[in-house]
Amino acid sequence: MSGHTPWTRDRIAQRVAQDLFDGAVVNLGIGLPTLVANHIPAGREVILHSENGVIGMGPAPAAGAEDYDLINAGKQPVTLKPGGCFFHHADSFAMMRGGHLDVCVLGAFQVAANGDLANWHTGAPDAIPAVGGAMDLAIGAKQTWVMMEHRTKGGDPKLVPACTYPITGLGCVSRVYTELAVIELRSGQGRLIDLCDGMTLDALRALTAIELHR
Repeated sequence: MSGHTPWTRDRIAQRVAQDLFDGAVVNLGIGLPTLVANHIPAGREVILHSENGVIGMGPAPAAGAEDYDLINAGKQPVTLKPGGCFFHHADSFAMMRGGHLDVCVLGAFQVAANGDLANWHTGAPDAIPAVGGAMDLAIGAKQTWVMMEHRTKGGDPKLVPACTYPITGLGCVSRVYTELAVIELRSGQGRLIDLCDGMTLDALRALTAIELHR
């Protein structure tokens, strides 16, 4: 396993942005996914949506140019591209539930081999549940992608045969981006799309609890 160089958070975000197609309407979830807004390839039109009622977001503002009346769902200041707008969050949820989003990018505590998503509660007695709009996004978007660390701080795999945490959505995740790899989920197995520098398939298998194939 030695010799590999894990991707940084910005490199993971860049890798996600690389896969977003021109004209896509995309929701970026709270946390790591918000970084994707800073890495949309030049010349590619990706329309970024936030569940709190913003569409047409741009990258994060420069230091000193923040407007805290214009924020994403994680309360981070954002910019607005020409043509962008903001509106009532009920309308935003109607967009999410109505199938108008091409992709949502969410964080996760666990993702199962069959695409089940667990990202709102670990089930621990002292944990604070945080449902937010994740359930609506996970089943409302045409594709659900996950950005997360490959393993927990304790070293447990987060890609698992079956989720042990409370479920957010069933069979909804089609792709997972971590600091080690990009993995497509299909028919209860993982198909490798990309690896970080120096990582091998055998080394990745040793860190992953689901079947992996090229």
